[in-house]
Amino acid sequence: MGRNHDIPLRKDVAVGDRWNLSRLFDSEAAWEAGLKDYESGGKKIAGYKGSLGTSAEAFLSALMFNRDLSLLEERLSTYAHLRQTEDEGDNDSRGRFSRFMMAATPIQGEWAWLVPEIQALSETFVGKCMADARFSDFAVWLDRILRFKPHILSEKEEKLLALQAETSQTPSETFSVLTNVDIDFGGVETPEGRRPLSQSTFASLMQHPDRDVRRRAYLQFYASYDGHKNTIGALFAGSAKLDEYRSQVRNFGGARAAALFPDNVPESVYDNLVGTVNANLDVLHGYYSLRRRALKLDELRHYDVYLPLVPEAKAEHSYEEATDLICAALAPLGDEYVSTLRKGLTDGWVDRYENKGKRSGAFSAGSFAGDPYILLNYKSDVMRSVFTMAHEGGHSMHSWYSARSNPYMCYNYTIFEAEVASTFNEQLLFRYMYDRAQSDTARASLLANKVDDTLATLFRQTMFAEFEKRTHEMLEAGEPLRIDSLRAEYRKLLERYFGSEMRFEETSDLEAMRIPHFYNAFYVYKYATGISASIAISNRVLGGGKKERDDYFAFLRSGGSRFPIEALKVAGVDMSTPAPVEAACAEFAANVAELQRLLRL
Repeated sequence: MGRNHDIPLRKDVAVGDRWNLSRLFDSEAAWEAGLKDYESGGKKIAGYKGSLGTSAEAFLSALMFNRDLSLLEERLSTYAHLRQTEDEGDNDSRGRFSRFMMAATPIQGEWAWLVPEIQALSETFVGKCMADARFSDFAVWLDRILRFKPHILSEKEEKLLALQAETSQTPSETFSVLTNVDIDFGGVETPEGRRPLSQSTFASLMQHPDRDVRRRAYLQFYASYDGHKNTIGALFAGSAKLDEYRSQVRNFGGARAAALFPDNVPESVYDNLVGTVNANLDVLHGYYSLRRRALKLDELRHYDVYLPLVPEAKAEHSYEEATDLICAALAPLGDEYVSTLRKGLTDGWVDRYENKGKRSGAFSAGSFAGDPYILLNYKSDVMRSVFTMAHEGGHSMHSWYSARSNPYMCYNYTIFEAEVASTFNEQLLFRYMYDRAQSDTARASLLANKVDDTLATLFRQTMFAEFEKRTHEMLEAGEPLRIDSLRAEYRKLLERYFGSEMRFEETSDLEAMRIPHFYNAFYVYKYATGISASIAISNRVLGGGKKERDDYFAFLRSGGSRFPIEALKVAGVDMSTPAPVEAACAEFAANVAELQRLLRL
C-alpha cells in the first residue's frame, strides 16, 4: 500500500491497515442504538432544571446525569467523525455525522440553563458542595464554569447560541468537502509514470528530485485553488465573521481574547511568540540562502523549499519499520510508554494509508472511552511521514495517560499542551537517529529534516498566527475580508518570512486559502509554543535523570486538571516568558550552522 502510486477506494483498504473503532461502538447498529439512548436522555434534561440549589444530593444527581450523557455524546461524535474522515465523499458517513449533529444541537440547547443556574447558586452552597468528596470528580469543571461567569448569557440566549452550533460548522465543512472531494487536481506526469495530484500527494511531489515535476505540480495545484478562490475566500471570511460574532456576544475584547480565555493564556504569550520569532527572521533568511546554495540554484522558488537538501536522504521505511524505529527512539521514556504505543500503532489505533476521499494530513483523536485513534496518510518514501507518525503517537499517548489519570470531566487537555507531547516525540526520534548516523552525509540528511521540521512548526506556524491576527484586526476595524485583500496580506507575510532569496509565483499567496486550521481561529500559534516547550523539556529529560522524566510524566497525567501554563511548569518550562521561544530560535540557529558545516558550504 505505502509504495503504490494508485489511490485505492476505501472498500479496498486492508482491514489491518484501518483503525478498529470497536471500543467506541462494535457495529453501526450499536452506534444507532447509542444515538437513540442519547435522544432519550435528552428528553430527561428538563427534569433537572431548577433543582440544583435544593440540596447537595440534587445538585450531584444533575451533574452525574450531565456527565453520563456527555460521555455518550463524545462516543457518538468521535465515532461519526472518524467514519466521516475515512471517506468524506461517502454519503452514509456524512449522513451519520449529520444525524448526530441534528440530535446533539437541540440537546445542547436543552442544557442551556445548566451553566447559568450553577453560576446563580450561592457561593456558600457551592463551596460546601465542592468540599464534599462526592463532588471531587467535578471540582475542576465547576471552578472553570465559575471563572466564565462574566461571559455567560441568560438561559434563553445560551439556548439560541447552542442551537446555532450545527450551522456554524458550515464554512469549515464546506471547505473540507470542496478541497478534499469536489476539486479534481488531476495528475502529474513524472519520470516514474503519471502520479495523481491530491492534498496528500502534493507533499510527496514537492519532494520530487526533478525540479520541473515540482514546478508543474505546484502550478497545477494552485491553479485548482485559483479556480475556486472566490468561494474559498468567502468561506474564510464567513468563518472569521463567526469568530467576531461569538466574541462580541460573550463580552470579550475580540476574537483572539475569546480564543485564549478558556486556556487562561494571556495575549502577551501570543505577542511574545510573534515578536520573538520576528526578531530572529535573519536566521531563517540565512537558512534559505543556505538552501539555495546547497541546491545549486540561481534563485529559490516556493516549490524548492521541501526538497531534501541531501539526495541520499531519500529512503523508504515501511510502516512496520517506522514503528520499530519510533519505539527504539522513545526507549528513554520506559517500558510502559513504549509497549503501549507499539501495541496501539500495530493493533487498531491507526488508519494508515491514503484512500480516495480520505481527509488529508494527520491527526490524533483521543476520547475517554475509546482508544486514542490516529489518522495518517503514511508515505513510505517520505521521511517526514515517520516523524508525523511519532508526532501523532505523542498526542495519543498523552490522551492515554490523561484518560487513565483523571475523571471524565477534566481529562481533556488543551491543544496548547498537546503540541508539547507530540513534538517531544519528534525531538527524541531525531536524537536517536542522529546519534547513530554512520556518516556526515547521513547526519546532514537528518539535520536538514530537523531544521525543516522546526521551520515548519516554529516559524511557519507563527507566520500563520500573524495572518490570523491581522485578518481579524481588519474585520474588527470594519474592513471587508475580500479575496484580494486576504491575498495581499498573506503575500506581505510570505515576503517578510522568506526574505530576499525567494521568488514567488503569482498564485503563491493562495496558500492562505488552503490552511484548514484557519477555520479554528487562533489555534496554530500553539504549534509554535508547543515546539518551543518540547525542545526545552526534551533537553531537560535527556540531560537529567529520574526526576526530570517523572516531571514529564506528571505533565502527561495532569490532563485537563491544570491550566496549560501551570501544567508546563510542572514539566520545568515557563511559557509565560519569551525565554523558551528565544531558546528554540537559538537552537534552530545552531542547527543551521552545523548543517552548513556538514554540507561544507
